[in-house]
Amino acid sequence: MTELRLFEHNPNSKIPSDGFVRTPDGFAIRYAVFKTAEHRAKGTVFLLQGRNETIEKYFESIGDFVREGFDVATFDWRGQGRSTRFFQRGDAGYVEGFQQYATDLETVFSEVALPDCRPPYFIVAHSTGALAALYAAPAMVNRVQRMVLLAPFLGLPASPFYQWTTRVVSRSMSFLGLGNVYVAGGPADRMRRPFETNRLTSDAHRYARNISIPIRFPELALGGPSAAWMAAVTDAIETVSDPAHLARTVIPTLVFMAGDDRVVSNDATRLLTDNLRSASVLTIDGARHEILQEKDIFREQFFAAFNAFVPGTGQVVLEALSD
Repeated sequence: MTELRLFEHNPNSKIPSDGFVRTPDGFAIRYAVFKTAEHRAKGTVFLLQGRNETIEKYFESIGDFVREGFDVATFDWRGQGRSTRFFQRGDAGYVEGFQQYATDLETVFSEVALPDCRPPYFIVAHSTGALAALYAAPAMVNRVQRMVLLAPFLGLPASPFYQWTTRVVSRSMSFLGLGNVYVAGGPADRMRRPFETNRLTSDAHRYARNISIPIRFPELALGGPSAAWMAAVTDAIETVSDPAHLARTVIPTLVFMAGDDRVVSNDATRLLTDNLRSASVLTIDGARHEILQEKDIFREQFFAAFNAFVPGTGQVVLEALSD
């Protein structure tokens, strides 16, 4: 009795477990667990999505991890997918603070991954999910063996003045009770750009597949980011960049930058990784922001480096890839 949908040309693995868990503050978080057919799993990939993503979008990549011998646990963040939305008009990307995302992560990890998935545990996180992983990393020490972060949202690819203005405006709007107002994009139906103008992937087939998901199932759709969401992001970036937080972030981490990323700032990623002693960074030249939704030539580079880094037996290969 699965809540998950199957999509044409979006291969998925057998879904042995899915449903909802409730956070301490009352949000129903939708999760799914996928099991490898290998008798002895290499461990579990705990997959953290970006903003405006759902479990369905990752069926193809989940299948790749499963075939590599990993179990996979994933979920929809509160405010998106089929998890509880904040408002009756549920298509504004909204969160009050990244501590709420940390609560979602902790709830699913404790109630789903630990009892139902085989150790060791590895976080794979994209964009906003990568920022959430960094935010929660000090609390995940001794439970997560390694983290792999794809195109983490650590800043906008814009001038310092524009970023400062965005921060001030979003915080001011939230303070004035306008936190649910869009600060970019708009309603969900306005977020679907033609392939030729999209900044997410250079793969036309995968892009068409992904935008078909909310069209066919509008309950999964999400619009642009709200003022409160953007204010929460800027607060989280300040937190993860703080030297005291960096000193507590000791999980070995591999960070992927998309060479042609026009959604997040690669300069901000380099600055943070330069100050994070547990992290290494690799650039996939030519890839756009959504590396796992990219052309095969880019995805293959990701999986080669992933398999060298996780579960940590291929350090020589990883060093060769970074030369």
